[in-house]
Amino acid sequence: MPAPAHLDPRLLRAFVTVAEELHFTRAAARLYVAQQALSRDVRRLERELGCELFVRTTRQVTPTADGERLLPYARAVLQAQDDLLAAAGRARPLLVDLNAPGLATPRRVLHRARELAPAHELMARYESGLTGAAGELLAGRLDASFGRFAGLAPALRTGLDQQPVRHEPMAVVLPEDHPLAALAEVPLAALAGETVYAGAGNPRTPEWTDLARSLFEGRGITLAPPAPLAVGEEEFRRIMARTRHPILAVVDFPPLPSTVLRPLVDPVPLSPVSLVWRKGLMHPALDALRRAAAVVAAEEGWLRPPDGGWLPERDIVVMAAR
Repeated sequence: MPAPAHLDPRLLRAFVTVAEELHFTRAAARLYVAQQALSRDVRRLERELGCELFVRTTRQVTPTADGERLLPYARAVLQAQDDLLAAAGRARPLLVDLNAPGLATPRRVLHRARELAPAHELMARYESGLTGAAGELLAGRLDASFGRFAGLAPALRTGLDQQPVRHEPMAVVLPEDHPLAALAEVPLAALAGETVYAGAGNPRTPEWTDLARSLFEGRGITLAPPAPLAVGEEEFRRIMARTRHPILAVVDFPPLPSTVLRPLVDPVPLSPVSLVWRKGLMHPALDALRRAAAVVAAEEGWLRPPDGGWLPERDIVVMAAR
């Protein structure tokens, strides 16, 4: 079969992303497209090239020999396209990490930025935590992320800038038959004696675990030991259903089956969310993203902490830097 005269770069980007993720669901989330659309694009590319690029089973996705051989060429084509567009005065997409699908704060800021700058492409990525994203930011593989800036290691913070976005009230996810599930709000004192999961052992989210450790200290709440690192919502649900530990979360945490989400009170613990980017980054869409963060925060009152809210001192200092 002769090679096609033209290949849509979108198809090549779909192929490269699946080859890097080895998982169609994660690749679709990274490209902010439906999984079915991504699968169609890969199959269309296979038809146009006349070769199979991946072996697909129910458990894994593996590049074929043809896929391995063509991958560096596809990457070179996409890089050449980015270089050409930049040389022509059109900026490449701004790569914005939203931490995880379903988290409302970063998603709302991204959606508003797209409204403010419709001529620019802002593409979502999912790195699970700010520490995991920080290395990608510094390496230039991501442009912006969201999370607890004060929880980053000093060596990471020195290469990054931040803009406070939200004091997000924290919550707890409980099995629906847990004794505390009947409460509309859960006082922190009611968690005394409980073992609560807060991501311990996850190398992408130590800033979250550190915040939980500060919150639990002196309150009789035990930080749950590391659980197997679960990749994807289905695996996370399975591990949590087995351990049955309450999960420390935020009030906009996406729902999980057979659980309830309850706000924490007395005091209201806060999760400090900043927009974070690499120092010196110049991109017109970053300006739109920063404007969007400021606009949404002002509309929603996100930067006004509630009376009696709890936040570590170093986070108070970071969140006051506007």
